[in-house]
Amino acid sequence: MTETAQGTDWRAWQESWDRQQEWYMPDREERFAVMLDMVEATVGPAPRVLDLACGTGSITDRLLRRFPDAVSTGVDLDPALLAIARGTFAGDERVTLVTADLTDPAWVDALPHRQYDAVLTATALHWLFAGPLATLYRQLAGVVREGGVFANADHMIDLSTPRINAAERAHRHARQDRAKEAGALDWAQWWALAARDPALAEPTARRFEIYGEHADGEMPSAQWHVQTLRTAGFAEARTVWASPTDTMVLALR
Repeated sequence: MTETAQGTDWRAWQESWDRQQEWYMPDREERFAVMLDMVEATVGPAPRVLDLACGTGSITDRLLRRFPDAVSTGVDLDPALLAIARGTFAGDERVTLVTADLTDPAWVDALPHRQYDAVLTATALHWLFAGPLATLYRQLAGVVREGGVFANADHMIDLSTPRINAAERAHRHARQDRAKEAGALDWAQWWALAARDPALAEPTARRFEIYGEHADGEMPSAQWHVQTLRTAGFAEARTVWASPTDTMVLALR
């Protein structure tokens, strides 16, 4: 990764993460656009946002480019991805970054605000099992203000369609193989690069101490998410976007 005169080129790392994620999800920008459309539709163009399991801050980056008057709190446990986020948003007073474990019942105490207009997350909560995720949804019902919105875009598998799922998986893997032959980085290759970067080697090592090669979790159906959010205390919840692999569920407090 290139370096600037000031040191590590954090923006380059941010963009590299985006390209790696797009290898898995070529429609990633589409889901972000729909997510922000729904934020504007429900709470307006200057929201206070909680970027949940924020990683490098991909949602926050797009949020602030689209809504310059927004503010964002990013929360995550991954020290390497948070290092990239902190470097990318250094000096931007609209952004606060918090280290917290979402499975710790006290994680909300680390937030700088008690409530938010919108809580947004993408491709992150599938590493939680269904029980802890349901607990998290109940907590979020207290974090989202009345009239506020929660959006989760993630892997949500419908196990009732095994032949469709198998056909999609084979087609997706063939596309990924072609992209990799053209030079795209996958998850393992990206982390190998991060481990060799002087600025990221130590936080990357700590990251793998926390998670191992990849965190375990579950990918329940969109219907499960909708029902669980309603049970948790959200007034309305439904699907607002879907691809062959992923779904975005939106819930209104």
